[in-house]
Amino acid sequence: MSTGGKKHGWSLHGNGRTIGVGEVVAPHERLSWPRTIGIGMQHVVAMFGATFLVPLLTGFSPATTLFFSAVGTALFLLVTRNQLPSYLGSSFAFIAPIAAATASGGQSAALGGIVVVGLLLAVVGVVVHVAGAGWINALMPPVVTGTIVALIGLNLAPTAWGTCQQSVVDGAIVESCTSGFRAAPVTALVTLLSIILCTVLFRGILGRLSILVGVLVGYGVAALRGEVSFAAVRKADWVGFPHFVTPSFDVSLLGLFVPVVLVLIAENIGHVKSVAAMTGRDLDPLAGRALLSDGIATTLAGLGGGSGTTTYAENIGVMAATKVYSTAAYWVAAATALVLSLSPKFGEVVASIPAGVLGGATTVLYGMIGILGARIWVQNKVDFSDPKNLTTAAVALVVGIANFTWKPGDLVFEGIALGTAAALVIYHLMRVLEDWRGTGQEPASPSSVPDVRAPQP
Repeated sequence: MSTGGKKHGWSLHGNGRTIGVGEVVAPHERLSWPRTIGIGMQHVVAMFGATFLVPLLTGFSPATTLFFSAVGTALFLLVTRNQLPSYLGSSFAFIAPIAAATASGGQSAALGGIVVVGLLLAVVGVVVHVAGAGWINALMPPVVTGTIVALIGLNLAPTAWGTCQQSVVDGAIVESCTSGFRAAPVTALVTLLSIILCTVLFRGILGRLSILVGVLVGYGVAALRGEVSFAAVRKADWVGFPHFVTPSFDVSLLGLFVPVVLVLIAENIGHVKSVAAMTGRDLDPLAGRALLSDGIATTLAGLGGGSGTTTYAENIGVMAATKVYSTAAYWVAAATALVLSLSPKFGEVVASIPAGVLGGATTVLYGMIGILGARIWVQNKVDFSDPKNLTTAAVALVVGIANFTWKPGDLVFEGIALGTAAALVIYHLMRVLEDWRGTGQEPASPSSVPDVRAPQP
């Protein structure tokens, strides 16, 4: 790819101040440095709301996760040779397996699962770089990809509602709720309503940052209601390294994490195609590098105590709004995130966000993940009158939402892993059998039959 005649760095786009009608600032270009720095910091704001929620929901250190997010983004830019603008933030696909693994084997066991996901994704990246991405589309058609994404979000629904414990105090049964919406219903409801109102009342970047705005409003309400403790914030240093944790590996828990690889593949490939469409460039040759770099970044995060990473759709929104696709802005974003991660006081402020606020935010977030799966179906015009599509989604979603569990020996496979396996096996088995029997495209159910009462053209 051309780099504007410069061997190193970025060429200046026009006068560096304005962008003409119909123009975009290409990855190898930049605006003036003050404008580039401003846009880079805007990318930090865009990714921050989702990136810090993952460690808060999983018990990981926000500062450590932010540190590896910054390192991962810089690594991504290096591996893709500054040709693919992207920020690597925390992936929500890791939340459920991390929670389950932490409950069984502690945080280090969850980190071991993240490392395995990163290594597998890196291997896939090498294969894609050598052989192309066609086999991924064959293995995971839209009905399968959408189903996997949807069941991950919907599997998390009980976490948003929260858990309570009952105890007997002075002969009476007392219920204590410590997580999710039920931990502080008033605060959670304010947070939820703030997110909804911000989404519909504001346009541009503020509208896209509705979750971050909602969390800030909820945090303020929680502080007024005495639900926030600032003790750890006051004790924390202004400057210092984040807390690192080493992984351990429990084979019985790895089945929880393998399905995440499929989600990260879909997210990375989707990111490449989205940026290509917006910039008018053929970026398919970079798909393998994108997967490889995200795999390495996720592996590093798992080795040190951070959550796994993925390319961020939130930052695609910033690029679409600004028309600036310069990778220089992402170097600024990575540097800014790195500086923030090296402030323990900032990390403790993030960690002080109470359960009620998180319960309100996750009610929206987890639902959004589920609907993103449906969006994949809609965008790719998945035909649910086709029995193999309908059955694939129907069975896999119930398995994921109900959290089916299978324990062969020391191994444990829960809803996300089993639902993913169900989607892949059911779709490809039915496709092979219908080709053999010649039974394709029969009506799936009475609902797929045209309404005879409808006026005919």
